[in-house]
Amino acid sequence: MSGIIGYGTYIPRYRIKLSEIAQMWQKNPDEIISGLKVTEKSVPAFDEDSVTIGIEAGKRAYDMAGIAPNKTGCVYFGSESHPYVVNPSSTIVAEYLNVGNDYLAADLEFACKAATAGIQVTQALLESGKINYGLVIGSDTAQGKPHDALEYTAASAGAAFVLGNKKDEIVAQILESSSFTSNTPD
Repeated sequence: MSGIIGYGTYIPRYRIKLSEIAQMWQKNPDEIISGLKVTEKSVPAFDEDSVTIGIEAGKRAYDMAGIAPNKTGCVYFGSESHPYVVNPSSTIVAEYLNVGNDYLAADLEFACKAATAGIQVTQALLESGKINYGLVIGSDTAQGKPHDALEYTAASAGAAFVLGNKKDEIVAQILESSSFTSNTPD
């Protein structure tokens, strides 16, 4: 048995109204808003990126889980907006959260399902008995090409999950999972 023992989220406090984006491109704001059913989106502050957003979500997840971060056996960080090409986001987060050095780590990229893949891998590690706890974070900053629907809807936020395999700690058991995968470009 494995499942979620703690979770946390973080959404930057800054917002941009879709009407401002539409006006910038000389589009009708009412058409954009009525079509997308979104009025504003969160954007990061000048000193926020997917890692800082992930750290905040991770702190909240550990607080809820009530375990010491150094008991964590893996850290997976799913994102489409990693701030560094070479330096892994997962290790930056783990270092800041005091996970230690005895853990598996990987950065995952896969449009909108990178963190889900991290949860599936962590669940397999838990059920194999290789680890007792794992941290999975999904975090992104707003990314979208000009004049693309994502420019209006892709926002900034993060969610973190501490997974474990002790029945009395689990707040949400993962019963089954499935993955549909294809190479479908935007």
